[in-house]
Amino acid sequence: MPQIIINDLNPVIDQVSKDKNIERYLVVEALEQAILAIARKNLGQGYDLEAHFTEETGEIEVFMFKQVVEEVKNTKTEISLEEALKVDPDAIIGDSLGLKVEKNIYGRIEAQVAKQVIFQKIKEIEYKNIFNEFNERKGDIVSGLVRKVEKSVIIVDLGKTEAVLPRQEQIFSETYKPHDRIRAVLSNIKMEKGGPKLILSRASDEFLIKLFETEVPEIYDGAVKIVRVARAPGFRSKIAVATTNKDIDPVGACVGMRGIRIQSITNELRGEKIDIIPYSDNPSKFVVSALSSVEVSNIIVNEDLKSIAVIVPDDQLALAIGKQGQNVRLASKITGYKIDILSESKISAKDKNAYKDLMDIPGVGEITAKLLYQNGYVSTNDIVGSDAEKLAKDISVDVKKAEKIINSASVYLEKVKSDMELKEKIEKDAI
Repeated sequence: MPQIIINDLNPVIDQVSKDKNIERYLVVEALEQAILAIARKNLGQGYDLEAHFTEETGEIEVFMFKQVVEEVKNTKTEISLEEALKVDPDAIIGDSLGLKVEKNIYGRIEAQVAKQVIFQKIKEIEYKNIFNEFNERKGDIVSGLVRKVEKSVIIVDLGKTEAVLPRQEQIFSETYKPHDRIRAVLSNIKMEKGGPKLILSRASDEFLIKLFETEVPEIYDGAVKIVRVARAPGFRSKIAVATTNKDIDPVGACVGMRGIRIQSITNELRGEKIDIIPYSDNPSKFVVSALSSVEVSNIIVNEDLKSIAVIVPDDQLALAIGKQGQNVRLASKITGYKIDILSESKISAKDKNAYKDLMDIPGVGEITAKLLYQNGYVSTNDIVGSDAEKLAKDISVDVKKAEKIINSASVYLEKVKSDMELKEKIEKDAI
């Protein structure tokens, strides 16, 4: 029988295990599989083969297993009792006999060749180990060195492997060159044919959250909770925080003594402005906080439409809206309400028109119209589509009065529609 015996592979196994940081038994398994693949390729299909590494000799031997039978029908998997007894005097019908493959038809495989044979399998193990290690760190901040920049994609050396920072995950104002140190959150990892692909992000909300967890111990240990985040990477971010501990000021904890904590985060983000606001279940209060240091004259909330009209002094209008609308856009995102910023002068004129429109509804006087408008009922449609109990509560009247206002608004709205249709018909007939 042919035999595959490789000279002492212990030094090879030890070296590969050390160089690749792979457990020794995994290297042995990979080597056995590789040699077995060679044996199968050379012997052909149909044989029941196994490869075994012997620690003492550092050799791998290949065995061919055959079942002892009375009559051999398949020479690849069966052996007669007569032949079996020559190998094992105790052999009986039904035994599975392991025959050492002795004939050296594959040529001598030296240690260096063996390393090449198992390289791919070792690589697969290495990829798997890297994937498992970094998959556990998904969502964490990692640090590395910029190796190169290719077509706006930054390749980052993390030591054991590389990661990519795609253009869309970068902060637009930042630039990096080779050997620069960079920090980012490991946002995703997936196994591809060429090995694990690690995706980093500096532009995500997740990166901002992790920076706060790193710099603010109260967030890390759960005493302060980040409730919501809204971010325009490189420009401005808003982060809403809360706590159930009355002894902790959540905003103060994030800012830190003399602003050292928030300054550290701002520096990491290259000057990105960060507004830390206290979270509130009260929409009006939350919106005012989210607009950050803006003087607010009045607020009109429409819970049904999830919208809020914020009235500010004329000189606060630009501040409330923010550069390129960022402040109000981020405030809207973090609160979940559509926010309309209106100046006092504009709302004053708008009030008069709105009051007049509401007062056109039979039974609605000036005081009722003002109450309706201040509570978000700015049109006849708003009243018709409202709930009587809610309307009654909003404008401080009984339910019957609220129902009467809704019915009156409905009749009035139908009349307006009818008048418009009649007008359109007359104009059409005139043509």
